[in-house]
Amino acid sequence: MNTIAEVLGEVGLPAPLSELASRDWDVVVVGGGHNGLACAAYLARAGRSVLVLERRERLGGACTLERPFEDRRFVVSPCAYVVGLLDERVIRELELTRRGLEIYMADPQLWVPFEDGGSFGQWLDDGRTQASLDAMGLSQSDKDGYWAYEEMFDGLRRRLRMGSRDTWVGESPTRAELEELLNYDQALIDILFEASIAEVLDDYISDQRLKDALFGQGVIGTYAGPRDWGTASIKLMHYQGDLLAQGAMWGYVRGGMGAVSFAIANAAQDAGAVLACGVPVAEVIPGQGVHLEDGTLVRAKAVVGNADPKVMLRLLGDQASASYRSQVEGWDVRSPVVKFNAALSRLPSWSAAPNETFMARGTIDVTTGLDDAQQSFQACDRGEPAVGFGEIYVQTLHDPSPAPEGHHLLSVFGQYAPYALNDGGWDERRSEVARQFIDLIGRFAPDFEDCLEHYELLGPPDIEDRIGLTGGHIFQGEARPDQMWEHRFSPRTGMPGVYLCGAATHPAGSVIALNGRNAAEAVLSDQAPERTSVVV
Repeated sequence: MNTIAEVLGEVGLPAPLSELASRDWDVVVVGGGHNGLACAAYLARAGRSVLVLERRERLGGACTLERPFEDRRFVVSPCAYVVGLLDERVIRELELTRRGLEIYMADPQLWVPFEDGGSFGQWLDDGRTQASLDAMGLSQSDKDGYWAYEEMFDGLRRRLRMGSRDTWVGESPTRAELEELLNYDQALIDILFEASIAEVLDDYISDQRLKDALFGQGVIGTYAGPRDWGTASIKLMHYQGDLLAQGAMWGYVRGGMGAVSFAIANAAQDAGAVLACGVPVAEVIPGQGVHLEDGTLVRAKAVVGNADPKVMLRLLGDQASASYRSQVEGWDVRSPVVKFNAALSRLPSWSAAPNETFMARGTIDVTTGLDDAQQSFQACDRGEPAVGFGEIYVQTLHDPSPAPEGHHLLSVFGQYAPYALNDGGWDERRSEVARQFIDLIGRFAPDFEDCLEHYELLGPPDIEDRIGLTGGHIFQGEARPDQMWEHRFSPRTGMPGVYLCGAATHPAGSVIALNGRNAAEAVLSDQAPERTSVVV
């Protein structure tokens, strides 16, 4: 039984701080998010003494579980929402299924209602997807274009993840190496490094409804609109998973996304890692360890930062190298993301499918269109909140356990709203932004507001304050091409004994856990060059 999951990651202190500080640790991991826990698990399995220090009262970082509502029976994943990029080798090597990880495939993978009463559904069964395309009355050219569009991205996934080299494992390949893997196909190279999602959709599809249904996958978590450069690569980033060895799919986790972190924490603890919550780190000292906020020195040969690079720079202070400081100071952490988490008395009815619930077993996108989303981003860039896109997840149709019987949990990953508003602050305008979410969903599900029992709205400053992510950026920094691949942070900082393992490192943000595995590989390789793998 996973006792960490039973207490929602609130593991407290395993021993008095004085006792923890009396040991000489091989590695201290700063931050108990899922990547830090994965790094700790692999290092402990390799025989290293590892201490994880988490400033919050619970493990998991942005991938955790909380009880934010007055009715404590609702258990909510505040930021992370569905699983798709969690690497299969991590699931296998850390035996996460045995530790309680259970995944339900979302089906439909995507369902998008239109204001004219129609809809588009992308199903696990290609035949059902084809039937949805047929029902839209699309031309044969557009139907063929849709399938070619999806196959193109899947082909890219196979080349980058399933060919002679899995480019997400270890250090990033260079651009030249990536271009070689793509056989110097200029169209594919443009998608990887330059194109907007709107441009790519234009290349394959002419029907505006279908473009409106599909563009959202190119802007998720990104400070950009669908017509801005590099957004096609965002779609690709989210299309490079192989969930349960079934391809680029998305699913729900039993209990909520925090169960991923708690299963990894269980693996780390079983391997001998020590996990401590409520322990803020005040300073990282290269080659020595860390100072806690109370002044205690915890000695360690290596420090691995799961905290984002800007937090690590603050913890390093004057001891940061010039090269690290330069990369961090140029690192873009602007976020347009707002989370709307809600408890429902019942499911709403959608105008495009009255009294049906099938769509709530998958992913629902609500938007007034690609062009409106571009205008919403431009408003956001001016300092105005303009929620023009929302991706909706209903945990409880697959897994009713996080809510009282008959009630439901609904989470919306929405865009666009800036960290700094140009007129007033978030405390003054929070209800206004919440109203934008309610109204957007209400355009397609008119009784949505009648279903609301409780909700919380987390703008970028709230995510920063609660989770510790600078700028509230869920990926620890923008994931467009100028901050991906060889431009993303390496686990190795160039400073002796200081490493990174968070979402800002290669391969990407999202719940992947390879970032932690890659960092463990780097630490072990540097400490014992003859060692070639973290797998034991």
